[in-house]
Amino acid sequence: MELSHTAKRSGRLSSFLRGEMGMSAGLVNRLKWKERLLVNGQPRHTDYAVCPGDVITALLEEPELNYPAEQGELTVLYEDAHLLAVDKPAGMLIHPSRSRNTGTLANLVAGYYQQTGQASAFHPITRLDRDTFGIVLLAKNAHIHALLNQAHTDGTLVKTYHAWVFGSPDADSGIIDAPIARRPLPSLLRCVSADGKPSVTEFSVLQRQENCSKLSLRPITGRTHQLRLHCAHMGFPILGDPQYGSEESRRFSEDMGLKHQILCAASLSFSHPVTGEAVQLVSQMAAKL
Repeated sequence: MELSHTAKRSGRLSSFLRGEMGMSAGLVNRLKWKERLLVNGQPRHTDYAVCPGDVITALLEEPELNYPAEQGELTVLYEDAHLLAVDKPAGMLIHPSRSRNTGTLANLVAGYYQQTGQASAFHPITRLDRDTFGIVLLAKNAHIHALLNQAHTDGTLVKTYHAWVFGSPDADSGIIDAPIARRPLPSLLRCVSADGKPSVTEFSVLQRQENCSKLSLRPITGRTHQLRLHCAHMGFPILGDPQYGSEESRRFSEDMGLKHQILCAASLSFSHPVTGEAVQLVSQMAAKL
């Protein structure tokens, strides 16, 4: 894939790459050693003096896959030349691991790109636990990935989740402010702890029933297991959650026949990294909750 820009001023090549073209320092550094930064079609170093009218081109390359591309059902919510958004089902890993190299979202996306003739790579902007379902946003190259990661860090990429929980908050809406820390190894779980990292979640009640309620959850911070842990900490654990649920909520979930936590990445809004237009995505799975 190529990124191109026609200079309207004079300056060092590096200033155009980082400024007008919005490339990350890491990406620029990787490309410069491979002679993939061009001015008027010729490889140039980052200190090259660019003149008005010069055409700057960055030749992006993606690493070879170390996992197989697989054909399968993929629910595409949004796609353009830069982005792909899909609905991930519960029970599916985002990316292959040492113990599992097939059957993940990355395998299916690689198969989709192969089938549609796209030389794109797997760059997840948002990630979900295996048993959390809903929207996953992907960049098609490292440049777009870096731009949207910055938006994620800045808080301009807004995620909203829907969850069914055991019990119900007293208030119709509120803020959960509870720091999160890792539990001692070898556990991979987290816990609420005074010496943990700041963690904040906004919630509102969408529906109340006798033993459970449906919530809208917006993570202000992005800690591992944040929503599951915050709900459990406040006394309304997410239904179907085997790790952070209470004995009572697990029993209720078993009686309901739930096989996974009822937590859905329901909507996502952000400014498009290239066009600047507002993008609003809604999971098809959210309507089924």
